[in-house]
Amino acid sequence: MEAKAVKAILFDLDNTLIETSRAGEVALKKTGELLKSKLNLDDDTIRSICDKFKLKLQHESSERSPGSSQDDLRMRHWEESIAETIGSCSASDLASRCYYLWKTSRLEVLCLAPEVRDLLQQLRSRYKLLLLTNGDAQTQREKVEAVDCEGFFDAVVIAGDHAEQKPFPSIFQLCFNILAVAAQDCVMVGDSLDTDVQGGLNAGVRATVWIHRADGTVLDGPVKPDYTIPTVLDLPAVLAQLQ
Repeated sequence: MEAKAVKAILFDLDNTLIETSRAGEVALKKTGELLKSKLNLDDDTIRSICDKFKLKLQHESSERSPGSSQDDLRMRHWEESIAETIGSCSASDLASRCYYLWKTSRLEVLCLAPEVRDLLQQLRSRYKLLLLTNGDAQTQREKVEAVDCEGFFDAVVIAGDHAEQKPFPSIFQLCFNILAVAAQDCVMVGDSLDTDVQGGLNAGVRATVWIHRADGTVLDGPVKPDYTIPTVLDLPAVLAQLQ
């Protein structure tokens, strides 16, 4: 049976369309400078505090105590990172300053590159486009607003607003319903094997496209994307093969 033509593309946001990791590193550097000026510590100790914060971010759970926000949680990350590195101390005021400097600096650096904007504009003339991003709803919404990308998509779905996130099929089915397409009409594009590629496979999309930078994850696990490209800018070549 002849394969159906692609009608829609689902895009991940972080490290797919925008360079969130790079922005985070720039923000950490600025925050490290603040810590150094306030605590008079050497570079290795400052780096240790920042590395601890980064690790806490990577292992962050979506579960929060009742009444607390993502901002509260991440302020605690800074407070704990400082205390764990230099010993127990009351650093709540400094932790708050660190968090908001890191947050605002990261949002300021984030952008949708002109060439990515051009790509989305070109694709929008041929396909339905949907942005599907995991994470805390407030945090992801702030990123979407900061990079001013909503206008390039037929819909934006922030999975944190829903009961299940990628890789669960339910969030993909919601996207298919919004676009009025079938799973086999769609291509999923993202940088995460565990959420984007596995999610696309779970949902039965036509093809999964993995954005794999040279310094990223090694493809040695059970999750196998249909296509692998180093940058989203190479997506048109993949789409040409699928027509």
